[in-house]
Amino acid sequence: MTENVENLILEQLGLIRGENARTHEALSELTQRVGSLETQMANVHTDLAAHSLRLDRVSTRLDRIEKRLGLVDA
Repeated sequence: MTENVENLILEQLGLIRGENARTHEALSELTQRVGSLETQMANVHTDLAAHSLRLDRVSTRLDRIEKRLGLVDA
């Protein structure tokens, strides 16, 4: 009887270890995916900043053109 109980416990421990290993693998994959998303978001922010800077320069040039043509009050 004691042998059966020990075998049952060892069997359950093996199942728990296997499940723990699968959980660890899934967590590692999710960590990598989140890191990838963070990198992509950083790239989006960089691109957005570059576009904002370019738009500001275009706006400045347009203001100068409007002043030269007398389209706005100086």
